[in-house]
Amino acid sequence: MEYLTTYPKTVSFLDGLKHRIDIDNKGVEQLHIVVKKSFEELMRIFTSEGFTKVKFEHKQPGQIGNGLNLKLKKPWEMHVRMVDLKKGLIGIHAEVEVSRDYLQHLFSQRTPVVYEVEEILKKYQIEYSIWHDKIKKNIHAIVDNYKVKLATPSIPVFAWKPMLFVIGTIAAFYGWKYFNTIW
Repeated sequence: MEYLTTYPKTVSFLDGLKHRIDIDNKGVEQLHIVVKKSFEELMRIFTSEGFTKVKFEHKQPGQIGNGLNLKLKKPWEMHVRMVDLKKGLIGIHAEVEVSRDYLQHLFSQRTPVVYEVEEILKKYQIEYSIWHDKIKKNIHAIVDNYKVKLATPSIPVFAWKPMLFVIGTIAAFYGWKYFNTIW
């Protein structure tokens, strides 16, 4: 199943400057949602929305604690990281990707998301801004959006945890057979 979302395409700043969000071979340029809340309070909010802590992840510079993920429609999940921006501000980075439960997570496409996190913050009446890191300014308005479609992996997704059990069972069986023959 494919994942459909929208992402800011053209943004404007308070000084009237307009900017088109770049797309390269890695995907769309990451925007950051910035809030003035404590990490603990944000963790409570995201946890109450069904997010769970990520056990194994590649931490980003300045990342606070563990990332969080939320299972979406199979095979997708949303991964959220929080970074300390100083001055009491926390940056929220979010992306949708193939779930860590599947082997394809390692090499599948992913996309940053803004509106999904924005919806959660609005639900809890949390003030936020959207920060453009390259230009070093808060975005004042979003002029238009990209339509983003993440395609389901071309080969069926493989859950790696059951594969480990099967491989472990086969290895144990052959190990037992080997040791049984040499005694």
